[in-house]
Amino acid sequence: MASVKLTKVKKVYDNNVVAVHDFDLDIKDKEFVVFVGPSGCGKSTTLRMIAGLEEISDGTVEIDGEVVNDLQPKDRGIAMVFQNYALYPHMTVYDNIAFSLRLQKVPEDVIYEKVTNAAEILGITEYLMRKPRALSGGQRQRVAIGRAMVRNSKVFLMDEPLSNLDAKLRNQMRAEIILLRQKLNTTFIYVTHDQTEAMTLADRIVIMKDGFIMQVGTPEECFDMPQNLFVAEFIGAPKMNIIRTELGKDGSGYYVKPFGVKIPVDGSKGEALKAKGAATGEILLGVRPEHIQMAHAGDPGAIPVTLEVNEMMGSELHLHVFTEDGTRVIVRIPTIDLEPGEREKLVAGYKMYITFQGKVMHFFNAETEKNLLTD
Repeated sequence: MASVKLTKVKKVYDNNVVAVHDFDLDIKDKEFVVFVGPSGCGKSTTLRMIAGLEEISDGTVEIDGEVVNDLQPKDRGIAMVFQNYALYPHMTVYDNIAFSLRLQKVPEDVIYEKVTNAAEILGITEYLMRKPRALSGGQRQRVAIGRAMVRNSKVFLMDEPLSNLDAKLRNQMRAEIILLRQKLNTTFIYVTHDQTEAMTLADRIVIMKDGFIMQVGTPEECFDMPQNLFVAEFIGAPKMNIIRTELGKDGSGYYVKPFGVKIPVDGSKGEALKAKGAATGEILLGVRPEHIQMAHAGDPGAIPVTLEVNEMMGSELHLHVFTEDGTRVIVRIPTIDLEPGEREKLVAGYKMYITFQGKVMHFFNAETEKNLLTD
């Protein structure tokens, strides 16, 4: 088992393009950390620098207290699972898993024990004599994980291992990776562009954009208190609604005025604004789709909207509405909350009202896009 520490790690390519900027992170022993962000943000490059597959331009990488910048990948005590499985097509599953052990001249009886144990944990015992072409995508990914498991590595590195699988299989494999982590109890560093994977797997998430770390925190911290607008919109599905509006203050505290409708900022968010002494003026107001409710004309804080698109998602509806000034907002409504006959009315052009409470609001500086409560 091992900790991993990155200090001012930087990657610059020959054309002076900086892919990763001064990356600082301490990963604890047995922690599951997920690097997440859009394509091209530097997450896979960072993982490959930890693995030794990409040269480090500046800074240091330490594994278990040892600087490994100049060590070959095989000497770093890591095992890596790739997106494309990287299995040898002419070898059986057994031989694929055993390959690295044979290179190390491990005795065959020890290899047999390690391979069969890994296969049992991963549920692929019955496939050990098959070739990779006879396996499904999920089964091939299990073989790739098994090949990494038998090396008894200090750190598991996984580079978008589920991205080639269909949605149903991804859900199943996510659960299996969680179970695998519990069985192996080792350090995991996992790369994905899928924020759902990040939220369900991680002890901590590292959210990246353009080679910079935008926020590091638990899934709950990143969801409940995003430090900036990028994180707010990236974490959560559908993404957070962002409304340019006014933050005001009167005798009873703060309020916002989206679309000309005054809504008090109550609860903990109101107290936090007071404690920060937040300045009034133009802000970017964030409200998640699941925190918006349907309302009636005359209700306090009711905002008139027109329904544009109704996406039926099974247990919930995603309503795409637009306000009187043309601003588009997404509302997420559990179907169980609808009154009898109400769903049939929700068609394009339907006039309705929405509202939200102060306790679910997020506030961002209109210029810097930083969260007013964390800046």
